[in-house]
Amino acid sequence: MEYNFDELIDRENTNCEKYDSRKEIFGKADVLPLWVADTDFKTPPFIVEAVKKRASHEVYGYPVIPDSFYKSIQSWMKKRHNWDVELKSIDYAPNVVVGLASAVLSMTELGDKIIVQPPVYFPFFHVVEGNSRIMAENQLIMKNGRYHFDFDDLEKKAGSDTKMLLLCNPHNPGGMVWTREELTKLGEFCLRKNIIVVSDEIHSDLVFSGHKHTPFASIKKEFAQNSITISSASKTFNMAGLSSAYVIIPNKELHQRYKRFMQATHISSGNFFGLVATEAAYMHGEEWLGQLLVYLEENYRLIESFFAEKIPAIKPVKPESTFLVWIDISGLGITGRDVFKRLVDSGLGLSPGWMFGKGGENFIRLNIGCPRSTIEKALQLFLKAFPEYVVK
Repeated sequence: MEYNFDELIDRENTNCEKYDSRKEIFGKADVLPLWVADTDFKTPPFIVEAVKKRASHEVYGYPVIPDSFYKSIQSWMKKRHNWDVELKSIDYAPNVVVGLASAVLSMTELGDKIIVQPPVYFPFFHVVEGNSRIMAENQLIMKNGRYHFDFDDLEKKAGSDTKMLLLCNPHNPGGMVWTREELTKLGEFCLRKNIIVVSDEIHSDLVFSGHKHTPFASIKKEFAQNSITISSASKTFNMAGLSSAYVIIPNKELHQRYKRFMQATHISSGNFFGLVATEAAYMHGEEWLGQLLVYLEENYRLIESFFAEKIPAIKPVKPESTFLVWIDISGLGITGRDVFKRLVDSGLGLSPGWMFGKGGENFIRLNIGCPRSTIEKALQLFLKAFPEYVVK
């Protein structure tokens, strides 16, 4: 079946954060919103039909999470990532950020130090500092158009009070697909320092040609026993509003800590629409995903050629994964805040780089998970925002 990613969908007035929060976020409602990380594509029809079928039963009471939910995750991990996951190691989370916070709260203590690697998805900061833990920033190094781990700095930051490292794998922003070698070096370091690795792998299915996602816990048994993997079908299949994610925790003791926390907070019952949507995604989603990845790569090539030809001072970082493009605006010679303001004034709403922490100040993040005509419109707004930088 051929899927139509060019179709324009009107999302306004649907209680949609991306569109209906524009005035609150940008100070004006008439901006093209390419910021928050959901896409403007229809959720795949096999997911919509599964949700409709469940909705047709007109009682929406408390759900039980079925074995089929866990089995669909197990099957997907084997098919997509060649990772053999035991069913008993999989558990539910309402969403990935709740999973991150639950790991922090159940496996560390007040005042413990937790490492984050900015620039990074900004809720990483919230789940550390908002839960009274101490954040240690191990800033990534940009070299030859790609981020790398800074192991010298990591050695300095990790002390006896360091209990956890939050890993974004693949990385948001930047779109790095960490290699097996990079992850192995990081994993060995964390084993040596007794630091638990919490790996956010929500973008793991959005990997472009020439790259391969490696689940951190799949590398070796010792890493599996020292880690928590958190993921969801929500980014890949555009179903974030259905609140369904999962954790994979092979270590029995760590898994019990997680279970006790989830039971104590009563946030583990699940949303049955999200449960059936996840099953449908992982049972039927490979063909749709293959077509999506081709479309996203073509979207990226469009913006890459546009900036090279029209505004070479703006340089997108070539993504290895995700529908989020990290764009270096340092060549404009003006502050990131001025760039953000110019774009908003011109009618374009992106994510400012400073939100992602140290190293993000001279970047912006552009969501290319949208029809190509939307990308073309956004690029025209760049021309409007920066006329003096346009090559004639």
